[in-house]
Amino acid sequence: VQLQASGGGLVQAGDSLRLSCTASGGTFRSYAMGWFRQAPGKEREFVASVSWNGGTTYYLDSVKGRFTISRDNAKNTVYLQMNSLKPEDTAVYYCAADLLSVVASTSRYDYDYWGQGTLVTVSS
Repeated sequence: VQLQASGGGLVQAGDSLRLSCTASGGTFRSYAMGWFRQAPGKEREFVASVSWNGGTTYYLDSVKGRFTISRDNAKNTVYLQMNSLKPEDTAVYYCAADLLSVVASTSRYDYDYWGQGTLVTVSS
């Protein structure tokens, strides 16, 4: 499975961005997907995850109400819509696939494949 993330960029506080992650290989509709992020000098942290059919989602508390994860199984793509961005959202964002589960895990250790990361920078 290969994951290609895109959509990052430099924005101002309060702006929006939509990240995309397209998968190739495997059967996309059969596994859960997640987004994680890593800021300079910090551990990689969970941001959001979605079950195989989009029916279950989980979010980091600090992004609830601002970020929305969704997926389009026909396009093998998962999205992260980020609204009301804050400087503390600045990080490299990674998408990840959990091939062993259809449910949405919040632990990075459950994810088997990772995209290359896309940088999101939010200026104040």
